Amino acid sequence: MAIQIKAPAFPESVADGEVATWHKSEGDTVQRDELLVEIETDKVVMEVVAPEDGILTSIEVPEGATIESEALLAVIEPGAVSAAKPVAAVAPTSSEPTSDADVAMGPAVRQLIEEHKLDASGIAGTGKGGRITKEDVLAYMESKHAAKPAPASSPAEMPQSDAPSSERVEKRVPMTRMRARIAERLLDASQQTAMLTTFNEVNMAPLMKLRSQYKDQFEKTHNGTRLGFMGFFVKACCEALKRFPEVNASIDGNDVVYHGYQDIGVAVSTQDGLVVPVLRDADFMSIADVEAAISGLGLKARDKKLTIEEMTGGTFTVSNGGVFGSLLSTPILNPPQSGILGMHTIQERPVAIDGQVVIQPMMYLALSYDHRLIDGKTAVQFLVTVKGLIEDPARILLQL
Repeated sequence: MAIQIKAPAFPESVADGEVATWHKSEGDTVQRDELLVEIETDKVVMEVVAPEDGILTSIEVPEGATIESEALLAVIEPGAVSAAKPVAAVAPTSSEPTSDADVAMGPAVRQLIEEHKLDASGIAGTGKGGRITKEDVLAYMESKHAAKPAPASSPAEMPQSDAPSSERVEKRVPMTRMRARIAERLLDASQQTAMLTTFNEVNMAPLMKLRSQYKDQFEKTHNGTRLGFMGFFVKACCEALKRFPEVNASIDGNDVVYHGYQDIGVAVSTQDGLVVPVLRDADFMSIADVEAAISGLGLKARDKKLTIEEMTGGTFTVSNGGVFGSLLSTPILNPPQSGILGMHTIQERPVAIDGQVVIQPMMYLALSYDHRLIDGKTAVQFLVTVKGLIEDPARILLQL
């Protein structure tokens, strides 16, 4: 009996998805738990795998198609492995090139090849099972363009070394659903909130000394988890949020929702854009737990393995642009949250301590907040509290 392969059930926050990549073609043999297709939504990329061994008899939706929750994607004939495409026992002796129809590729890739009148047999597929991807086609086109020999010039017509290139290359590609959603949310945040940013600076010397003293022992004790700065900042924010609950609240219509917990979103940069996985009940996590969780979520974000549940919710966000060298910035709110803390790069600067000018490793902190809910006084006090906890890390553990 044929098995219908359907799209996953999308949560309420996700209206639809897009078929990103088919990893199998019609007539291919599939194995249980083998990846069939990737579905790209506004938040994550979902993978659909084969439930049983069999043959993929039909693909119902092509790459690039928009689908709704639990839409029919394909049909598999289970246990019919013998009906798969036969493999020749003897290699063909003919030197004729393989036709495009014999090369594994998705509908979108086939259309791209036909538009540019390319020979698919000359394109090396890097996908699973030698499947040709869009990136393979683009790389092939670039290599062909670069391989074209320059026309020989006569001695009377020597090329001018300082002549500008006549090529003005432009490339137009559609936004991914994730990038389009990010753009939409950022625009909404700037237009629908009274966003304001306040700044301060923190002396990182005490925290850097503590980290240098215990980082090796910390890594051995906590099974390879490295001691960074994010764990301290997340814990400092949790303590500050308890003291200033408005920063941990959100606006819902004409109501203010005060959250009795601290779910901290941690901004993670990926190739497809910025994503914000959430640390649930971060106030109950130890610094080691926070560091391990952030490391795990970062790896999952890089490999596109984050689930929608891991990116849903959050009462406050911490963003560390300092890892990219940012000296100062104004982070944008992540609605419906009312606050976001921006960390920046550590830079040695002269500061006055006890009447003496000394060089210290300093970091600028930025707190963007929704002025509709949070007054300037509250925002400044929140940021000063975070500053005090970071400059005296023992207060984090003692909750002082």
